[in-house]
Amino acid sequence: MTIAQLRTYTINKGQLENWLEIFHSEVVPKLEDAGIKVEGTWVNQEKSQFIWIRSFGHSYDDVRTKELEFYSSNWWKSNVERLRSHIAHREVVQIETT
Repeated sequence: MTIAQLRTYTINKGQLENWLEIFHSEVVPKLEDAGIKVEGTWVNQEKSQFIWIRSFGHSYDDVRTKELEFYSSNWWKSNVERLRSHIAHREVVQIETT
């Protein structure tokens, strides 16, 4: 079993290209440093939503541990407002492989 999250972000109009650049060049490496793997990313046809899956490991304890490491990092604390300024709405669904 692998624990993952399906995340859907509604991106503010006109900010998708900037979001994609920041996400791939900055966010993904920092997530990987915390042991969180980005499994894939997608954009809807209207170019208004960014959909992605990130995985953590084999237990819900892995989610808590790895998210704590990521969200307590100096990088996150320094950049959280800039990142969130691109996102109008977000939905997170915890999923596991069957």
